[in-house]
Amino acid sequence: MDYTRGWAAVDYTRGWAAVENAHGKNPPESPMKIALVIPAYNEAGTIAALAGDALAHCPWVIVVDDGSTDGTAETLRGMPLTVLRNENNMGKGASLARGQQHAMAQGADAVITMDADGQHRPGDLPRFIAAFGNHPGSLILGVRTRGSAAAPSLRVFANRFADFWISWAAGMPIKDTQSGFRLYPADLLRKVKIKSRRAGSFVFESAVLIEAGRKGFGLHELPIDSIYHPGRRASYYRPVIDTTRIVIMVTWKLWSWLGYPQGLLRSLGLLKPPAVKEKQGNPKTPGKPRAPRKPA
Repeated sequence: MDYTRGWAAVDYTRGWAAVENAHGKNPPESPMKIALVIPAYNEAGTIAALAGDALAHCPWVIVVDDGSTDGTAETLRGMPLTVLRNENNMGKGASLARGQQHAMAQGADAVITMDADGQHRPGDLPRFIAAFGNHPGSLILGVRTRGSAAAPSLRVFANRFADFWISWAAGMPIKDTQSGFRLYPADLLRKVKIKSRRAGSFVFESAVLIEAGRKGFGLHELPIDSIYHPGRRASYYRPVIDTTRIVIMVTWKLWSWLGYPQGLLRSLGLLKPPAVKEKQGNPKTPGKPRAPRKPA
């Protein structure tokens, strides 16, 4: 087991020990090195099952325990994955950024993110990986188109309201800006730098979409199921407060860009967006991603 010092707490990394135990000292190599980052706050009831299902499709799983008080990290002991622990609750945005930075430092080609509350199906991971193979320079966004009728009406309205503003600022139509099931290519994470504050945690993912659009990255939307479990804890996303914070962030950007009228026209489909310079061909054949190399 590797022990590394994190931001303010002791992190533990278990992924390589399990890979080596299963495959000897030479873990199987496959063309793409993709990490799955799952931010988790008080998800002891769901995280172990979710991570176990995810490992069947992606051998490199990073869970960021965001200062949980219910033993979330303890439920993952013995599993072949990496756990990074925040001493205090820093918010989803900061936890996502930490997991992404950890993966990038180990040479990830892409980072997938998904929520820890069970609303995303790990069985969809191969579809994201295949989409990355076909669209290697694009952000892959899971769009909740199936089962959305079960979503709370206020949440649906808040999401659609946020979609309008974020699409305007990004300069392209985006169908589900609040979906946390995404794949970020490494080049995007290197070029897009977003600061995350605890008070505006959910603003982080919206800001990434805007900056990706402004920097010319493509967007590929992938239909996914929308899963709402009866009796499950309420979402940490507060429709009124968090949507208001997102709109304030977008309004400030639009004001600084003199309204960005071309972005509005592009988001409404009235103006053709600039050509996306996506990587030519498919440099890496899609398949099951490989685990990270063990540091020397």
